[in-house]
Amino acid sequence: MIKAFENFEVWFVTGAQLLYGGDAVVAVDGHSNEMVAGMNASGKLPVKVVYKGTANSSKEVWDIMKAANNDAKCIGVITWMHTFSPAKMWIHGLQELNKPLMHLHTQFNEEIPWNEIDMDFMNLNQSAHGDREFGHITARLRRPRKVVVGHWKDEKTLEKVAIWQRVAAAWADSQDMLVIRFGDQMNNVAVTDGDKVEAEIRLGYHVDYCPVSELMTYFEQVADAEVDALVAEYFRLYDHAAELEDKTTEGYEKVWNAAKAELTIKACLEAKGAKAFTTNFDDLGHFDQIPGLASQRLMAEGYGFGGEGDWKTAAMVRTVWFMSQGMTKGCSFMEDYTLNFAGEESTILQSHMLEVSPLIAAQKPRLEVHFLGIGIRKTPTARLVFTSKTGSGVAATVVDMGNRMRLIVNDVECVEPKPLPKLPVASALWKPMPNFEVGAGAWILAGGTHHSCFSYDITAEYWEDFAEIANIEMVHINKDTTISEFKKELRMNEVYYMLNKALC
Repeated sequence: MIKAFENFEVWFVTGAQLLYGGDAVVAVDGHSNEMVAGMNASGKLPVKVVYKGTANSSKEVWDIMKAANNDAKCIGVITWMHTFSPAKMWIHGLQELNKPLMHLHTQFNEEIPWNEIDMDFMNLNQSAHGDREFGHITARLRRPRKVVVGHWKDEKTLEKVAIWQRVAAAWADSQDMLVIRFGDQMNNVAVTDGDKVEAEIRLGYHVDYCPVSELMTYFEQVADAEVDALVAEYFRLYDHAAELEDKTTEGYEKVWNAAKAELTIKACLEAKGAKAFTTNFDDLGHFDQIPGLASQRLMAEGYGFGGEGDWKTAAMVRTVWFMSQGMTKGCSFMEDYTLNFAGEESTILQSHMLEVSPLIAAQKPRLEVHFLGIGIRKTPTARLVFTSKTGSGVAATVVDMGNRMRLIVNDVECVEPKPLPKLPVASALWKPMPNFEVGAGAWILAGGTHHSCFSYDITAEYWEDFAEIANIEMVHINKDTTISEFKKELRMNEVYYMLNKALC
């Protein structure tokens, strides 16, 4: 199991009934125990599956679902109908359940025993029958859930279960997510703002404002010895020019001050129990530079980050970091910075002045100090400089559409960048799928932000599961997207959500 998920469980509940007698229930229970043990032993699942028994009545379903709600370790429920389980007995329990739900359509044995099959076998192995009955009632209840179809030993089936488990874990993590804004949004910027009440209702994100003056109280408490130790850590971890270690130079002073900023922000986040934060480069208090190095390193530790007060992206960066625990390629906050028109090879340069996570670096980051001419403090600024890995990834953002939250997901391909000798920042260069023209156009049509959270490790399926659990809209821009069909999807979604709001 993944260490970050070791205190989580996913409950496995088997549906049956007493029509076929006590021996059948014993057999169902034995099969279920063997299946759960096998899934856990497969090494494919990041979260432990715990068998919670066979539900044979409405009361048993109700009791299990209430218990799931009240157990902090339980992050979701997997249901499977071994035999025919009358769906009316699931109604009240499903109405009660407030944890993510997966419906696993499988069967204990892989193949039909053609020469031995008889009516007893048929009565006992009715997943083809029972799962459709269960599927009907979840559809009738409009219950958000993931449906996974396949044999429980099959690698593809286990991969889909694993994806859902990771998303369920990230969802559990987001339900007490505190996002701290140091300063406010940039003036008049619409896309980084939004309805914080609706975001907490839908996504669990609680967003608080922290005056920079309050942050500075933590700044004053940071001891010089702590800063010295962190600077030494920087020099151990990152490539750097030898003269940067000269304590008489401005470069060393900037690195030292950047380390103090990191310790300040981290102390404040820890004191408040926050998992994500935003900064605003027009409101820096005693900081002598934008805390870019701090933001880079804190993202690598698992704190979500958003620039210019972008609390939605900050929360998503934390969420994607959490769901990808144990994976190796990395994730980061990103911003569309500038375009490179080159026909079919057109790309978008991704950066954000300084704040890109070293988790996505293709090589060991280099600690450098350069002048940064933006914001009130136009001054030399410490940062980690690198280019990202190449390969496939996913960019995602959440936008507030007024009557709903919309999750926008774009498959991208990170390509090898050209050298940037006069732009010493962390950066990535990518082609949005299916190509620059369609990918960028669809993103804009959907109202996508200039900020995004990016990951090499996860796929759009993770975000689809997340949107299903959150019960929010999702649009996916991929290799098959066309502008005409994408416009139709957006129009149909608009009608759906307008009607849904009217009916509610």
